[in-house]
Amino acid sequence: MTKIEQPFLKNALAGVMALEPYSPGMPIDELQRRLGLSDVIKLASNENPLGPSPQVKAALAEHAASGNVSLYPDGGGFRLKKKIAEFHGIEAERITLGNGSNDLLEFIARVFLGPGRKALFSEYCFAVYPLATLAQNAEAIVAKALPSDHPTMPYGHDLDAFAAALTPEVSVVMIANPNNPTGTWVEAAPLEAFIAQVPASTLIVLDEAYIEYFEPGLAPASRAWLDRYPNLVITRTFSKTYGLAGLRAGYALSHPSVADLLNRVRQPFNLNMLALLAAEVALGDQAHVAEAVELNRSEMARLKAEFDALGLKTLPSQANFLTFDLGREAAPIHKGLLERGVIVRPMASYQMPTYLRVSIGTNAENTRFLAALKEVLAA
Repeated sequence: MTKIEQPFLKNALAGVMALEPYSPGMPIDELQRRLGLSDVIKLASNENPLGPSPQVKAALAEHAASGNVSLYPDGGGFRLKKKIAEFHGIEAERITLGNGSNDLLEFIARVFLGPGRKALFSEYCFAVYPLATLAQNAEAIVAKALPSDHPTMPYGHDLDAFAAALTPEVSVVMIANPNNPTGTWVEAAPLEAFIAQVPASTLIVLDEAYIEYFEPGLAPASRAWLDRYPNLVITRTFSKTYGLAGLRAGYALSHPSVADLLNRVRQPFNLNMLALLAAEVALGDQAHVAEAVELNRSEMARLKAEFDALGLKTLPSQANFLTFDLGREAAPIHKGLLERGVIVRPMASYQMPTYLRVSIGTNAENTRFLAALKEVLAA
């Protein structure tokens, strides 16, 4: 069909017109429809293979049986905010709830970005950062990442490059730690040193979606930094270790004045009642989180050893995925895995065309993935 330029399109924001839509990991149903497969595993979207805790499942089942979904949820999220406040030792007025942490990044962009303003983030960053920035007609400043042959952190954040790119026009700095899609991270001391040198007029967003997966002793004590740096915002999610990706719940911790502004643009009832309930119960079940982290750690070590044996380079990761280099165009390997019912994430859209990213699954899922990968590589 020939594309017809409609007159009203001239009124669309230039930043929006320049965007490419976010491409999520392929759903299982789509691959089943596309190739007629019945047995498919998905290791593409960094989900928790254990799913939510039994306590969460029981709470959701009990709530569903009550039949009161005709009522609006608590628009202020009082109970969940209280749980988060107790968990972090922070005042409730410093918490903003989001429909996943993506929602919070959008709030920040709406409040602090716009024409004439700039957002600073790293090369190979989470795809939502440029999307949220350009949608506000703000300018995206990309700090070059560490080189691919860096001895310890290839493709990692280069804080010197961040510091060099800081100008008075930079309103927001976004840093994911650990980073998606690379899994790389920044150690606590240099990260705080960087935060300390950012002007007080610039907001720093520390995206900690994968924070729970850090090995013991490596995770920064970022909660304490909030008391020292009023321009710091920390975003967290219940999608990863808590296994609630399908329900969408996240939160931000910040100075009360920042939370006040974010809550002004937050839509009413942005978290549904099931998401509020599940997040509240999940936060209280840290044993399930520990089980998910331990499974991730042991299975990641197993996959890493297998990649090493295959001669495949993996990027260092403190997340729940491994990004690995095939040393050649990855698209045919990705296609071969799909044909065998295994969904992983291609990295071509991140300008890493020889890489694939695989989420850490269960032992059985990882075994199947490895068998499929070896079969494709040998073909």
